[in-house]
Amino acid sequence: MADRPVLSLVNLRKAYGALVVTDDVSLDIPAGEFHAVIGPNGAGKTTLIHQISGLAPSDSGQILLDGQDVTRLSMPQRVSRGLVRSFQITSILPGFSALENVALAVQARSGSSFRFFGDAAKEEALNHPARAALAEVGLEARMHMRASLLSHGEKRQLELAIALAAQPRVMLLDEPLAGTGHEESEALIALMKRLKGRATILLVEHDMEAVFALADRVSVLVYGRVIASGPPQAVRENAEVRAAYLGEEELA
Repeated sequence: MADRPVLSLVNLRKAYGALVVTDDVSLDIPAGEFHAVIGPNGAGKTTLIHQISGLAPSDSGQILLDGQDVTRLSMPQRVSRGLVRSFQITSILPGFSALENVALAVQARSGSSFRFFGDAAKEEALNHPARAALAEVGLEARMHMRASLLSHGEKRQLELAIALAAQPRVMLLDEPLAGTGHEESEALIALMKRLKGRATILLVEHDMEAVFALADRVSVLVYGRVIASGPPQAVRENAEVRAAYLGEEELA
């Protein structure tokens, strides 16, 4: 992995009135790294993802992508530069097939208009990369199925295919395993392992088994502040992290 950070967070802060949700968050994430952010409920993890993706403006601080300041850019502008968020409720169009969903993402990446909304998956220039993304996540056999008929786990896979179609430099994954059963979780963990190195990945997840199986580095967010950041084993052994979040049993 390269030493130069592809994503840098510099003193990010976000408050809602008197409630400070993220407080002076700084992280450097090298290209190709799989970086997990963990912490208790209310720690500010989702707000941090909102700030990075552009869904929520930061009160102060900077977000640098490949050394370029993207702090004030809109979400579409960030996507066009390769900063892509996955696992959002609005990312799937339930009345369209899996192939059409991904083809539309390819169309959006190319900057095409959505005037031919329903015809996107009929164009081979969109079809070919869309099929490749679906094959990569294991949904090739479901490509013509309406998205609303997919299982919960398959919808997660489809969201990941949509993100891959945007050719991301950095992928933000917000609790991809939430609501999945054991078999679905295992399949998604295996998929994320295969994607390691394809893009830089920032994962927010509550499943500690998955986090420690996937992450190159882990950062722990508590009350909006990063209290520890390092290799998974070092974080496991960190006394402050044990006391604030993980606990002895969860680390066993």
